[in-house]
Amino acid sequence: MGNADLRSLAAIADVSFDDVSGVVAVDAHNWLYRYLTTTVKFTSDRVYTTAGGDEVANLVGIVQGLPKFFEHGLTPVFVFDGGVTELKDAEVSERRARREKAEERRQAAEERGDAVEAARLEARTQRLTSVIHETSRGLLDRLDVPIVEAPAEGEAQCAYMNRVGDVDYSGSEDYDTLLFGGPYTLRQLTSSGDPELMDLNATLDEHDITYEQLVDIGMLCGTDFNEGVPGIGPKTALKEVKEHGDLFGVLDARDAHIDFADRIRELFFDPPTTDDYDVDTDLSPDVDAARAYVTDEWEVPAGEVDRGFDRIEEALTQTGLDDWT
Repeated sequence: MGNADLRSLAAIADVSFDDVSGVVAVDAHNWLYRYLTTTVKFTSDRVYTTAGGDEVANLVGIVQGLPKFFEHGLTPVFVFDGGVTELKDAEVSERRARREKAEERRQAAEERGDAVEAARLEARTQRLTSVIHETSRGLLDRLDVPIVEAPAEGEAQCAYMNRVGDVDYSGSEDYDTLLFGGPYTLRQLTSSGDPELMDLNATLDEHDITYEQLVDIGMLCGTDFNEGVPGIGPKTALKEVKEHGDLFGVLDARDAHIDFADRIRELFFDPPTTDDYDVDTDLSPDVDAARAYVTDEWEVPAGEVDRGFDRIEEALTQTGLDDWT
């Protein structure tokens, strides 16, 4: 999920939730996956598996995760991925292979009675199923949380909405929001502490580079759409892009090659996005309907989500919006 090498170059500041407010476009797949895996890792599967065998750990994760936004004056807009670009086929195949390998190791751990290791590996096998997609949208709809359907990459749509000023932040753990031109990205939204704020312009200023050069640096290190050039890490990529001007100057100097470099570069500069969305911050959540959806329709024990729903109601009351319920 994005290029972690960029962390060493990105301008990232630890901030307090008191320092941020407004609207955040949340990379839904990224956010859900992190809550899903932590829920799976630390909770018995009996908690989130229906009598029919459907796993809906996402519902527990959403109810646990949403209060953080409301309690800190942030309005979330959840942006779901659309179709996967063909340039990402290799990354998708690699992720599938990693899940399959983790499943094999999980089964082996289960057979030898190592429950802790089995639970840890179980988290690595998770994927966003059709039921997870359906139920996530169903719960968010009842809570009146805006949803945007991206035509392709969710983080690209988040970055676009931030860039045109329709939201104040992108919300993602994926460093690719930088490469997609997102001005401000809130990270660590699924952690127990305060977030990090990743600033695109501060990153460019700190290294005296252009946005286009940042994309080139990312491609040299490797992205979801291409393998990096062997022997090039972020510091070397920065040095050589500044020395040779751009990606192609570095490739020529090294006699190296990146497949589909022009197309990948253009994908970061001008990704498929949509303007077909409505960022409505005047929310009217039906908490009672949301509770019933989770506990009655999808059979999650009330004790697993009561505190989360209580926190949502408390946050709405504290902000003077107790009429939301």
